[in-house]
Amino acid sequence: MSEVLAARDLRAGYGDTVVLEDVALSLPERGALAVLGRNGVGKTTLLATLMGHTTLHAGSISFEGHAIEALPVHRRARLGLGYVPQAREIFPSLSVEENLTVAARRPAMPRAGGEWSLERVYALFPRLAERRSHFGNQISGGEQQMLAIGRALMGNPAVLLLDEPLEGLAPIIVEALLRALERLAAEDSLALVLVEQSARVALEMTRDALVLNRGRIAYSGASTTLLRDPERLAALFVAQ
Repeated sequence: MSEVLAARDLRAGYGDTVVLEDVALSLPERGALAVLGRNGVGKTTLLATLMGHTTLHAGSISFEGHAIEALPVHRRARLGLGYVPQAREIFPSLSVEENLTVAARRPAMPRAGGEWSLERVYALFPRLAERRSHFGNQISGGEQQMLAIGRALMGNPAVLLLDEPLEGLAPIIVEALLRALERLAAEDSLALVLVEQSARVALEMTRDALVLNRGRIAYSGASTTLLRDPERLAALFVAQ
């Protein structure tokens, strides 16, 4: 299985402040990677770096075999990187449907699973179809999260970066989002990088895992290895 996204020797942060040191990852086509760790260890910074929102001091990033570390955010998005930030960042004065259509983009290359459309996003998130005429500031937090994911999918990405999509949501919404994420993880044309506070949820949904501690890699390997060894998993989350 070929590699769709890779990073080598990343040293990145915000301005002169370095958050990540010597971080590497490899994501195969249709792969799913969990990024885990305590709060403040660099998980969000890693996703932001892959997308181009941070200062890259050293290292390289490749997407489908092409170097992208020098590309601006919009070029990375057009190539096929989709990003769902923790803050969601939907447009409050646009309707649900307008939030989705404004992000619509044909894929750079034909995708095996077909293109994402309004109908396909609504099939994944029926609640959005019911709220299609509501403004972004008139829907619940859970519906806003569904909208943020749907908007990213409308860009027809090959890789979807998800930053804590379940954070702060009601249990019934979490269950609906988990079902949707499981469907996305099974997509033939989509690879996922998932940052999630619930380690078990993330590990059960992914094949590979990366655990960060103070901006460095503390573990890189199979998700099942950590699922089968809860003591090791707990130790990786202990402050050092």
